[in-house]
Amino acid sequence: MDNTVQKGHPKGLYLLFMTEMWERFSYYGMRAIFVLYMTKMLLMGDAEASEIYGSYTGLVYLTPLLGGYLSDRFLGNRRSIEIGGILMALGQFFMFFSASTSGASAITLMWVGLTLLIIGNGFFKPNISTMVGQLYPKGDRRVDSAFTIFYMGINLGAFFSPLIAGTLAEKIDYKWGFLAAGIGMVIGLITFMVQKNKVLVNENNEPIGLPTNKFGIAQFGMVAGAIAMIFFFMNFKTMFKSDLDIIGYLIYGAMILMPLLVLTDKGLTKEERDRIMVIFILAFFVIFFWGAFEQAGASLTIFADRQTDRTIFGWEMPASYFQSVNPLAIILLAPLFSSLWLNLGNRNREPSSPKKMALGLALVALGYVVIAFAVYGMGAMDKVSMFWLIALYVIHTMGELCLSPIGLSMVSKLSPLRFSSLLMGTWFLANAAANKFAGTLSALIPGTGEEGSGAKVTSFLGFQIENLFDFFLVFIVMCGIAAAVLFAMSRWLEKKMHGVN
Repeated sequence: MDNTVQKGHPKGLYLLFMTEMWERFSYYGMRAIFVLYMTKMLLMGDAEASEIYGSYTGLVYLTPLLGGYLSDRFLGNRRSIEIGGILMALGQFFMFFSASTSGASAITLMWVGLTLLIIGNGFFKPNISTMVGQLYPKGDRRVDSAFTIFYMGINLGAFFSPLIAGTLAEKIDYKWGFLAAGIGMVIGLITFMVQKNKVLVNENNEPIGLPTNKFGIAQFGMVAGAIAMIFFFMNFKTMFKSDLDIIGYLIYGAMILMPLLVLTDKGLTKEERDRIMVIFILAFFVIFFWGAFEQAGASLTIFADRQTDRTIFGWEMPASYFQSVNPLAIILLAPLFSSLWLNLGNRNREPSSPKKMALGLALVALGYVVIAFAVYGMGAMDKVSMFWLIALYVIHTMGELCLSPIGLSMVSKLSPLRFSSLLMGTWFLANAAANKFAGTLSALIPGTGEEGSGAKVTSFLGFQIENLFDFFLVFIVMCGIAAAVLFAMSRWLEKKMHGVN
């Protein structure tokens, strides 16, 4: 083992790095142009496009629960990654076909594409990160730095994809943006399939991530059934001409049911029950954070497109470029935050997990204060400097660096062993609920740009939203109150954690 440690990181890490980088290139490239495609090419209203965006991103966080289960029981990590990659590549190509046609055909092809992307992500996402840990022996000190390298791949893919897919989509045609996302996924998939048998081995040179059972008719039926189920959910409103938000009921219902299932278990000790309660409380507050943060792909993209001055020396920058600010800021700021927490920890002054989360919520609220100040008194046809929006994204990234890295780590520390997978699933479920909530909130955006003339007034909990200032005020108040309440509860939550930070 000592020889392995001295060699540095195994080659398998860099294969997983490249595979994940290209998968994130595919995902974030599509995400950057998706709402613009729906509003500009499919001529959907902002509210409808926002709801579809929220349902898509919500289910993207929900399906890894199913994909993880099928992988553990039947498929193995390698096969799940390949199935997921193939489905996501096909999904992007169906989005390309959707953008290549028009009318009802374009909508139908979009539903097929979204379904394949959602299911593919469910198989891919939980398995590739699991394989990073499998490369190392238990207790190996290199694991933390391995995940740091791995996450760098995520952010590199997320940084470059809006620039490439966004340029192709907004400057030439949206179909080329989706095609670029599909090609990115194919590159990642081929790289993985060609190199997997050579480098995906553990410290004893044994293959990792092999399937536990043969892929037979039953396993194929599970994959096909999952695809059919998601297609039904995504297409429910169109098929039945109904306003019933079945995806919202599914996600929010699961969020309510999960605590009841776990906390009513009679075998829990008081300490275990307290710690589990902390997980559910923090998961609830996380919904407000990501609900506001994930406006990036929806309402803030609409705002960037219509009411942000994007002209640089006579050239108009694509609105999708703003999606690259967050990953770039993470790459630049993550080492600073890591050093900050380390220095505070050495002086026994590092904030607890609840306080870090409260700080993250406060920073998201501050980001909206900045943009609300910029739009105050602005008319529907006016535009603000792009630097206001960049400032918002940088502040939001600082909030993300306070909250996001501690989430899964905290859940793993607080969970009783027999409930660890279920509670990890609960955390992903909270992210699913947050993304669905983000779509619901984005639908409240008032008419902007040319669409602002005569647009109807929306409302949230009785508060009328007549302009962009009112819209951003919703996020300031929501996240500000959530931050204050969580900070006030932090001492009590720390006691309930029973020594776990």
